[in-house]
Amino acid sequence: MFDVKQCLADSEERMDLSVMHLEDTFSKIRAGKANVHILDSIRVNSYGSMVPLNNVSAITTPDARTIAIKPWDKSMFRPIEKAIIDSEVGIMPENNGEVIRLTIPALTEERRKQLAKQCGKEAEEAKMAIRNARRDTIDKLKKAEKDGLSEDNRKDAEADLQKIHDKKIKEIEKLLEVKNKEIMTV
Repeated sequence: MFDVKQCLADSEERMDLSVMHLEDTFSKIRAGKANVHILDSIRVNSYGSMVPLNNVSAITTPDARTIAIKPWDKSMFRPIEKAIIDSEVGIMPENNGEVIRLTIPALTEERRKQLAKQCGKEAEEAKMAIRNARRDTIDKLKKAEKDGLSEDNRKDAEADLQKIHDKKIKEIEKLLEVKNKEIMTV
């Protein structure tokens, strides 16, 4: 027997993953404020293996425009600087022998618009993923109807699915609105 509740739960889980992926992507987009998450993708060569930057140093934001990186081992200064320079962060590190500082430049109006556009594209991709999850679930429900699920149950499940879909789309729009506000705030 086809489990409608499980099918809807699986679909909602797929939609949740899309929303979480969008949140993660937004956290890595620099909005003119210091955010340690922009360094999450950086890997550092530490004794022959590539490890995340936060595994070899303490990363803090002493103020709104600065990220401070304090390596636990003095020999890691050069590899950390090299990894930051080679990354897509686009900020030149400053080393004073104790701490590596990244000064976040103020965003220009043009750059703010580019970032807002990028966020819009990311949000649209997340919406597409949610729509795809809905479509796949509807296909499963139609197949289950052919295998014995009643038409009323299928229609009820599709109505529930639409409510879940609408809720997730609203979450994405809210995330986009918050991120755009953050980007456009000077």
